[in-house]
Amino acid sequence: MKRAWLLWLIFALFLAVGFVAMGWISLTILRLDRAEADARHQAFLEENVRLALWRMDSMLSPLIAQEIARPYFAYTAFTPAERAYTRMFNEITYGDVLVPSPLLSFDSPLIDLHFQFAPDGSLTSPQVPTGNMRDLAGRHTTRDHIRAAAAKLEQLQTIITRDTLLAALPTQPDQTALTIPSPPAPVQQPDSVPPNQSQPQQQQQTLKSANEYQARGASSAKVSNYEYLANRAAVQASPQPNRISEGVMRPLWIGNTLLLARRLSINNQDYIQGCWLNWPAIRAMLLDNVRDLLPDSQLQPIASDSQDRQPRRLAALPVKLTAGTTTLDFAAPVSPIRMTLLVAWIGVIIACAAVGALLWGAITLSLRRGAFVSAVTHELRTPLTTVSMYAEMLEQGMVTDEPKRRRYLTTLRAEADRLGHLVENVLAYSRIERGSANGRIQTLSLPKLIDDLTARLSTRTDHAKMQLCLEVAPCADLTVRADASAVEQILLNLVDNAGKYARNATDRRLHLNVDRNGRFVVIRLRDHGPGISTADARRLFRPFSKSARDAANSAPGVGLGLALSRRLAREMRGDLRLDPSVTDGASFVLTLPLATP
Repeated sequence: MKRAWLLWLIFALFLAVGFVAMGWISLTILRLDRAEADARHQAFLEENVRLALWRMDSMLSPLIAQEIARPYFAYTAFTPAERAYTRMFNEITYGDVLVPSPLLSFDSPLIDLHFQFAPDGSLTSPQVPTGNMRDLAGRHTTRDHIRAAAAKLEQLQTIITRDTLLAALPTQPDQTALTIPSPPAPVQQPDSVPPNQSQPQQQQQTLKSANEYQARGASSAKVSNYEYLANRAAVQASPQPNRISEGVMRPLWIGNTLLLARRLSINNQDYIQGCWLNWPAIRAMLLDNVRDLLPDSQLQPIASDSQDRQPRRLAALPVKLTAGTTTLDFAAPVSPIRMTLLVAWIGVIIACAAVGALLWGAITLSLRRGAFVSAVTHELRTPLTTVSMYAEMLEQGMVTDEPKRRRYLTTLRAEADRLGHLVENVLAYSRIERGSANGRIQTLSLPKLIDDLTARLSTRTDHAKMQLCLEVAPCADLTVRADASAVEQILLNLVDNAGKYARNATDRRLHLNVDRNGRFVVIRLRDHGPGISTADARRLFRPFSKSARDAANSAPGVGLGLALSRRLAREMRGDLRLDPSVTDGASFVLTLPLATP
């Protein structure tokens, strides 16, 4: 086809348009699927963050609740016992019996120190008693413990001041004032807060961007009930009235120091009580507890005025949780969209390959048919012209010489045989292509098959003015499964080709060798002609491989005999091939299967 390139160009354009459209659809689908996968991963991350926040707040709640529930008189090293009696049930005068504060011997890895600022600005700690109380404290705690607490108190004095805490805490305590009895001052500690309690109020906080924070904040705020109960008991036990207002403990950042502090008002005198939290230890404890959820998470301090705008902050402390950059072990399900897209691409590629193969086959078949028609036309023209001319001369009596007349008749018969052989090859190949070949494969005696073929092959070689040399190995008892007519047609085609292409050879012998090779009988036919080039050997067994130009410049034939011979050999479960090891001439090898005993 002269316009085969145009068909391929149109096919390539359609392929390009189809693949561009399919690529755009695929990219869009993959982008949407990636967005969905990212959303699933983000939801998985947020769920882990929520669980991590719950764990952290659950761990901090007991600590915060304990500190909120402490009565304010616990911030002095010793306080007078109320309503104390002797063994004889005699009441002891109030102030004669001192009770050590539970904070005197308090030791926790999460809290460095408890402290109290007096109205005059002095900083004290119930863990660092002074004067005679220091000697008395030795019975309840160790001197090393007191020295360590004193060192921390000196360090705390360099970090915070009373004015700094007053500025950070609410102006008015978050508590309704109560009228309660006034206790006496502690022994040898005039700056300490009188031992009494008041009822606190629950701290109100609202997180706008996270409902979890409200829930966790509510659980932390419940601890104020403990302080309320303790204050009620102190109110009922104290003998002297005083006006006391007590605020709720609030977590505060003073630089890099984390504190829990509250504001206390006694007779309009402001005290500040609280504790110094060990933030590195608390952070390590919290992060270790959520390593399975967020392996690379971190806790970052946040400013007090921005706490309500942080969606991932803890309810108990002014810190926020960051998930980090480590990829979570998120087992994403296999996306059905990707599987569908993969199947679609495979289907499109297979369809394009099938269309391309069909187009290539159609174009190739069309080209081969055109070449075949051209070659057959050229092949038929010469014998038909010869037959027509010689028949006309004989009919008109133009040839009177008897030897010449016989020579003309011999030529006419040879050309007729040539036409018949060509037509028979075309018809045989057509029957094989349609699957309607009527060959009969049967068990044949190899010696008898060779004897039957020798006479016909000798006649054909004599006609080609060549000599047939038969070399048969001892095989008297061998039988083969073959079609005798097909074997004869294969060998005749090979002999005809040798007669056409080796007609100018000096050695005009044709060697026919018959031997056994395993489960096959091997029949070799070799000539001493010019041989077959490597380029011609590639298309040697292709049907209709000879064009009109090839037919005009080579021996007669349309390039169908060898293709037909191979098809016939394979129909008998054998094969026909060219022996590439032979360079002096051409050697074809026909293999036929031996009959099973």
